[in-house]
Amino acid sequence: MASSTSAPLTITSVNGKQNYTFALTVLTSLFFMWGFITCLNDILIPHLKAIFTLNYTQVMLIQFSFFTAYAIVSIPAGILVEKIGYKNGIVIGLITAGVGCLLFYPAAGYQSYIMFLGALFVLASGITLLQVAANPYVAILGRPETASSRLNLSQAINSLGHTIAPYFGSLIILAIAVKTAEELQLMSSADLDAYRLAEASAVQVPYLGLAAVLFVIAAVFAVVKLPKIEASEISASGDDGKNYHDMHKSAWGYRHLVLGAIAIFLYVGAEVSIGSFLVNYFGQPFITGLKEADAGKFVSFYWGGAMVGRFIGSAVQRKMRPAKMLIFNAFVAGSLVVVSMLTFGHVAMWAILAVGVFNSIMFPTIFTLAIDGLGKHTGQASGILCSAIVGGAIVPVIQGYFADTIGIHHAFFVPVLCYLFVAYYGMKGHKPSYLHAKV
Repeated sequence: MASSTSAPLTITSVNGKQNYTFALTVLTSLFFMWGFITCLNDILIPHLKAIFTLNYTQVMLIQFSFFTAYAIVSIPAGILVEKIGYKNGIVIGLITAGVGCLLFYPAAGYQSYIMFLGALFVLASGITLLQVAANPYVAILGRPETASSRLNLSQAINSLGHTIAPYFGSLIILAIAVKTAEELQLMSSADLDAYRLAEASAVQVPYLGLAAVLFVIAAVFAVVKLPKIEASEISASGDDGKNYHDMHKSAWGYRHLVLGAIAIFLYVGAEVSIGSFLVNYFGQPFITGLKEADAGKFVSFYWGGAMVGRFIGSAVQRKMRPAKMLIFNAFVAGSLVVVSMLTFGHVAMWAILAVGVFNSIMFPTIFTLAIDGLGKHTGQASGILCSAIVGGAIVPVIQGYFADTIGIHHAFFVPVLCYLFVAYYGMKGHKPSYLHAKV
């Protein structure tokens, strides 16, 4: 349980006071922004699928490019944050994400899918650095026993960004009616080029606006005073009374961290896969047959459910063991996906949307359970866990392959398998194991 250890990091207060309300408020803006930007991918997928005539496997390269950044950047980001500080890491992350947003302009202008993928990678690299710095920051700003609750609350604000983004994207990015393959074939070469340019350009203004906001937030973080946190040289003590965080030279020596990384890989993969397919799923005649712009608005219910669940979870976890909540939510989420696969129409639609409520507490709960007792290895562990978010790159592509081969309806068996492992982590995998040989 995350609350069983003392804080793995120490805090240097500002002006001798340890009042973290302002710091947490400022950090919360980051959770909102990266939630908003990440969820716009769910709108980009049907948009770019239509204008570049892609199959499901090809269009899932959007998520692959975005979430691969977590695998490549997270561990170096953890090292960087330990050297330059959490605040400076946040500033650099915001600037990098802003540059990624700016790159959408030439990508749209050249109508290049490859350039879109490159822009997404740069954008995600900045967000990765933000996550590596901000997650442990929030976890340490307060009492250790409420770290999971605090991170859940921040993730609820992250989900608010997820909730607003699909509706915003549907109004702006999906505003131009997508033409069918038959309609495209009947268009002249000049009309076709004009149509594709208009479709691609629909992303330019939104992402230029996002770049401006990110640069402004970076400037704010550069000048505000925040508590300094650093790796503690004071040993953390486990349930057996032994000092265990120095037993390993690396965070990789802890079984519950490694299994936690796998759990985050599969959880994020499942969550992203479901969100990525919703617009196209709801457009199927056997579900609801919605137009893309209308289907995109319903994606807000999926992420809105996660937001509501995180607010509830933040309160409930103050009285209930996080691991038990993780088990319950994983089993219910998997069951709802199965219901959607076995039904049709509005039952299938609302069952899959309801999964968002039970996704809610999974990431912050897994994260705090996985870093439990790692002491001075917490920075490295945060990088490892954030690199596991690459599951959002791999799992959607796997589901895309099955959507192309066995159909979009039954391809959802992939996230069901992911939720089963998350449930196992809540039951047994999260329990700290410290007695391995030194590594």
